[in-house]
Amino acid sequence: MPDFQSKDPTQAGFWNERFESQFTPWDKGGVPQALQQFVAKARRPLVTLIPGCGLGYEAAFLAQSGWEVTAIDFSPAAVASAQAVIGEWDRHVIEADFFQYQPTLPLELIYERAFLCALPHVMRAQIVQRWASLLPEDGLLLGFFYVDDAPERSLKGPPFSISSRELYELISPYFELQEDAEVTDSLPVFVGKERWQVWRRLASVVTTLDIDE
Repeated sequence: MPDFQSKDPTQAGFWNERFESQFTPWDKGGVPQALQQFVAKARRPLVTLIPGCGLGYEAAFLAQSGWEVTAIDFSPAAVASAQAVIGEWDRHVIEADFFQYQPTLPLELIYERAFLCALPHVMRAQIVQRWASLLPEDGLLLGFFYVDDAPERSLKGPPFSISSRELYELISPYFELQEDAEVTDSLPVFVGKERWQVWRRLASVVTTLDIDE
């Protein structure tokens, strides 16, 4: 691993250094099988938000499939890297802070891929509440979750793992779990500790963020 100066993943500079150095071990370099299968089975395209753009492969895939998709990141280097990789689909990737971003169209789906695990555990409740405040009743939260139930699991990261119990207790007040499956095409950093999950937004629940806004 390069000797990076920034050690705080809550700051854009942390991610700028890594994208500028092309150090992105969390990036698949393509579209995961489970997402491809979900899109193939979907009855219609859904308005989708991708927090934490990565290198934009999923954003380009969804756009090519006719979906209205926006991928965001607060790191200028991440955005520039993604836009360079996906070329003609670059308009679907923009610089924005997930906690402040306001969609131009009502969202129907939020895609999770190495965003929750990219930030320290103290931010998890805030992330889940933001997911809930952005989605309407029956909106979908789906994607890949870095789950580790080993008692000796490390709290160091990123990526920061979460136990299956903690994950359920965190999300279930706002969402109902619809699907939970093993992931067979994980990257080495996630192998054996990644779950594909689909959650449906429950009827309106007032969140702390709703009150603040």
